[in-house]
Amino acid sequence: MEAGDELEARGRQLHAEGEYGAALQWFERAYETYRREGNLLAAARAARTIGWFRGWVLGEWAVYSGWVSRAQNLLEQAGAEGEGWVLLEQARGGNDLESQRRLYLAAIGWARAAGDCDLETEATASLGIMLVYSGFVPEGMAYLDEALAAICGGDVEELAVVEGCLCGLLNACERTHDVLRAQQWLGAAAGVIERRRLTAVGGYCRAHYGSILVAGGRWAEAEEELLASLTILPGGSAFRASALCRLADLRVQQGRLEEAAELLAGLDSHEDAVRPLAAIHMARGDGDRALELLERALSAGGHPDYVEAPLLALAVTAHLAVGSPEDARALSERVTDLADRQPSQYVKALAAVAKAQVCAASEGGDARACLHQAMSLFARANMPVEVERCRLDLARVLAVERPSVAIAEAMAAHRTLEQLGASRDADAA
Repeated sequence: MEAGDELEARGRQLHAEGEYGAALQWFERAYETYRREGNLLAAARAARTIGWFRGWVLGEWAVYSGWVSRAQNLLEQAGAEGEGWVLLEQARGGNDLESQRRLYLAAIGWARAAGDCDLETEATASLGIMLVYSGFVPEGMAYLDEALAAICGGDVEELAVVEGCLCGLLNACERTHDVLRAQQWLGAAAGVIERRRLTAVGGYCRAHYGSILVAGGRWAEAEEELLASLTILPGGSAFRASALCRLADLRVQQGRLEEAAELLAGLDSHEDAVRPLAAIHMARGDGDRALELLERALSAGGHPDYVEAPLLALAVTAHLAVGSPEDARALSERVTDLADRQPSQYVKALAAVAKAQVCAASEGGDARACLHQAMSLFARANMPVEVERCRLDLARVLAVERPSVAIAEAMAAHRTLEQLGASRDADAA
């Protein structure tokens, strides 16, 4: 009979090759064997990995919770040896930011004292993700950067930790539209991925990365990643629905509205479907339906700034389309308030575009200066499609007073958008 560590090694190999279903079976066998061997710490590690597969790969969160609880119980039985991992799970299960922060830091301190780099890295990344999601973006990203440095330095053994931290970073970068950070870390991690022969990453991780590639104007690669994620994610899972929403967003940006609408069929209430659905309605000239969707989403409240700002910015465009300039102005001011209180160049660019649209509609203010600012901010954020869409808006503003310049700007924008595979219609997305 094979020993637990032999079974776990086989599971890790299959995991590295992207054979998630087979890997899960070997980890389940490893768990059973470790329990028979009386190795509580190894059984807890296997249980934690099984939970990771069930949750982050298959989207079975009830099963994930059960395995995580089982792992925690085994660690508690192991006593002092498992204390750090218990602290980590307590931090994850909390609902108070400051107490969770203290528990994460305690887990990190315990891991450093014990020389457990896997635990230290996972706790550091988890703390970073919590802070980003709570609106403390620079502080949270600093912890994620530290965790990724540990992975790139070869300090982390467990593949679930490697993949989970990388996926967490991509998720955080996607939410905050931090394209440059994602690209830099993926480049830095390429050597680790090659050395450890990680031929695939989890379906939802690939969906995050695909969305980042869309923002970065690398649409052929984005499509490849999004389609690959759909081959991994099981039908009916929440993660698969999110991946479909991201692919639909790409289709909208490409001007392939019918395909986008088909992908979103039955997903009207999904939070990730709001923007692509609203953009489809806008492109079809139905600003009222777009506003209904956006206002419903915004009325739910509780959105982080980097989620609320894009919804508000699209609502500005929709209000102007239906002839409600004062409502558009009020929402534009809300986007500006969001931009003023946090450092995201993406949100600041959205605020500049919204202000430019309001200025152009009212023929007051300096729309041209706002668009120049937006183009600069989008360029710094490494979002070339948005730069060119701002250039098209600029051409419209210049059309009356500087027609020759307007034509030159529009032609340059169209050329670049065609190269990127984007829809020429700046309002399509």
